[in-house]
Amino acid sequence: MSEKTFSPGLAGVIAGETDIACVDQGVLLYRGYPIAELAEKTSFEEVAYLLLYGELPNAAQLQAIKEKFFQYAPLPTPVIDAIRQMPEEVPMMDVLRSMVSYTGHFDPIEGDDHDANRERALWLTSQIAGIIAARFRLMNGKEPVDPMSGLSHAAQILYQCHGEAPDPLAEELVDLTLVLYAEHDFNASTFTCRVITSTQSDIVSSITGGIGALKGPLHGGANEAAMEMLVRFKTADEAAAWIKEALAKKEKVMGFGHRVYKNGDHRARILEDKLRKLADKLGKNEWMAIYDAIKEPMVNDKKIYPNVDYPCGLTYYLLGLPLDLYTPLFVASRVTGWSAHVLEQAADNRIYRPLSIYTGPKERSVPAISER
Repeated sequence: MSEKTFSPGLAGVIAGETDIACVDQGVLLYRGYPIAELAEKTSFEEVAYLLLYGELPNAAQLQAIKEKFFQYAPLPTPVIDAIRQMPEEVPMMDVLRSMVSYTGHFDPIEGDDHDANRERALWLTSQIAGIIAARFRLMNGKEPVDPMSGLSHAAQILYQCHGEAPDPLAEELVDLTLVLYAEHDFNASTFTCRVITSTQSDIVSSITGGIGALKGPLHGGANEAAMEMLVRFKTADEAAAWIKEALAKKEKVMGFGHRVYKNGDHRARILEDKLRKLADKLGKNEWMAIYDAIKEPMVNDKKIYPNVDYPCGLTYYLLGLPLDLYTPLFVASRVTGWSAHVLEQAADNRIYRPLSIYTGPKERSVPAISER
């Protein structure tokens, strides 16, 4: 037997094959389509269909998936009652993890084959959006609102949060973030979903596991952390002074760097362009000055580029969304990518069982208790 090798964090280890996404230095493809083209030409519903069905929808198929999202949007009354019981101090990601598991007990889909689980993925996508909105409303002393027919998925989220039809620009930007966050290959949360699926567990368990993995600050939460950093500064000069000191101390700057992309995250460039237009429309260009004061030395001096979480945090902030919602909105999108991987794993399954290198004591005898 050849000598075992160890790659911390499985870095560089090929753990499987996928035809869902390609993540590389030069490209990010969803089933062969460049992310820039998808961001420009499609909606989140189209991307969800692409990930789950393998091809972009025609007009009839797009209308059908929109109707499915609306059909599956109402939360079961026991789920809303359970959200009410959650202590106020519980973070939204914890609520979401628990409530996705709980709503699984009210699964309306029959069967457990590929088609049934794909339908279940549509149901979960709608339920997750509804859970986020219901918790948001209740935390603000308001009752959850029923979904409204005819809205896009992005608009539905905003409507159920605020109780009124969203501004078109807000809808456009939330839809864009949903497109950009929908899928990203074998990252930690996606791999978690695939590992759970490989045991022949159910899709609700897999998605719940994915949420648990995304909750970790080394994976999800970077958009929140980036915004927490930005709100510390009142002016660009303050931000510039801080970043100079942070770089001198070799401190980690949230929202920058990526495990795969060394020359910049494609998604960050796409979203930043829209963010600048939003800030200009709202008369909030002072935020872009702060944003740039941190970005420019990171890029120009350190050659460390923003990832998508850096512009996303400020985008959500300028749209008036609280920090606690940022990573859950990531889930509201990524559930489609996770589900696509669940379906792919189940279709050609082998349980994950990696090896380890033992570093403990050599074999030894158990001493009598009087000798311990």
